[in-house]
Amino acid sequence: MKSHHDISRMYINGRWVGANSHATFPVYNPSNGEKIGDVADGNRDDAQKAIHAAQEAFGLWSGRTAYARSKYLHKAYQVMMDSKEHLARVMTQEQGKPLKASRGEIQYGADFLLWYAEEAKRIYGETIPAPRSDQRFIVLRQPVGVVAAITPWNYPMSMITRKVAPALAAGCTIVLKPAEATPLCAIEIFKIFEKAGIPAGVVNLVTALNPAPIGEVFATHPMIRKITFTGSTQVGKILAKKAADQVKHVSLELGGHAPFIVFEDSDPVYAAKGAVLVKFLNTGQACISPNRIFVHQSIIEPFIEEFKSRVSKMLAGSGFEDGVSIGPLVNDAAIQKVERQVRDAVDQGATLICGGQRLKDNDLDKGFFYAPTLLGGVTPNMLIYREETFGPVAPVITFNTDEEVLEMANDTNYGLAAYVYTRSLSRAMRMFEGLRFGIVGINDINPTAAAAPFGGMKESGLGREGGRDGIAEYLETKLGGFSI
Repeated sequence: MKSHHDISRMYINGRWVGANSHATFPVYNPSNGEKIGDVADGNRDDAQKAIHAAQEAFGLWSGRTAYARSKYLHKAYQVMMDSKEHLARVMTQEQGKPLKASRGEIQYGADFLLWYAEEAKRIYGETIPAPRSDQRFIVLRQPVGVVAAITPWNYPMSMITRKVAPALAAGCTIVLKPAEATPLCAIEIFKIFEKAGIPAGVVNLVTALNPAPIGEVFATHPMIRKITFTGSTQVGKILAKKAADQVKHVSLELGGHAPFIVFEDSDPVYAAKGAVLVKFLNTGQACISPNRIFVHQSIIEPFIEEFKSRVSKMLAGSGFEDGVSIGPLVNDAAIQKVERQVRDAVDQGATLICGGQRLKDNDLDKGFFYAPTLLGGVTPNMLIYREETFGPVAPVITFNTDEEVLEMANDTNYGLAAYVYTRSLSRAMRMFEGLRFGIVGINDINPTAAAAPFGGMKESGLGREGGRDGIAEYLETKLGGFSI
């Protein structure tokens, strides 16, 4: 654990270094507002140094065999698993999520290192029959080059390994800027890469309080050949526009507005249990969190009753306390956004079934806590029906027909995750095919794994992370035509 006397450094070219300007910025615990550390505040110069280090290391790293790169990732996995409890505690202190959830994230993050340690050896080329007898076609998959990565605060460790592992497996080198709210988590992960012996310059970390200058360098520097970003749709669009000037590869994992559809043939109690678990995952601060819960009119009462019963038992507080399932939101702006959406919904006729206020008792006023909230009677004219919430508020909407709910679910610019509860196989297949979302959970609230592709449609992003699709994002296809 860090004390406030420590200054955490960046990792550039195999060395822990301070910022070029010698500047630092503080990091706070969102549960109680206490300062937990100071971190090097990098700028454009630091980002450029890291990029040059990655470029210099690229030739040797990409020239290593797939088996050699695999060994480094296997070692990083082992070190991460050995450090599991320490990493989870750092995450709970800095990000705020309950310790049980932090442990789960560490395992999820480590899974990417293990998966891509093996996938490094599955980068296949091919031969193609040629139209001429004296011609041969050979296809190679080669690394794109230096990668710039930007990761979020809501999953501050697993989102790093989900990007770094496939990049390294493919033969790329990388420069990463973590979210300014959770730099200590990133530093701990890079300590793992150092302990695993990954060569200097292959992985580089630049921390900064102001992300804009670093993002500008990433998007405009000619040595960067790919940008991978997880965060808001607004920022993702800016990066994509800037990257287009140099035709860089871009992967974007952006916002979501997930529908959760409960059909009349479902067990409403079972569906409500699933809805509560995934809605309040990470206090609602997950891009795959349901933002619109559609329940068939015929089972709305038992669903609401079970949902309310479960929500009313949820305990908010420090993630280190037993029984806590609701952690803090990231900052005061997040609280204000949730308050605005709830107030707008109630003013326009929604029913506040439970929650609906900032939590201040038992010293919770020192952090950013909002009561888990259930709204009934939500309609399309309300802000919460259109905007991503990223907080612990569950809006419920009723429907009557399959066609009606499919149209409502797809009525959004987002397209990341969707959930369907039904006992009908034919209905499940129709929904799976008809929903315009990149991930669809059928009676499943956790349709993700390191081995599976993760990503969205429409304004929820470009490309995929995880599985074999994830490593393809870091590879170029090269054709060789041989005349013999």
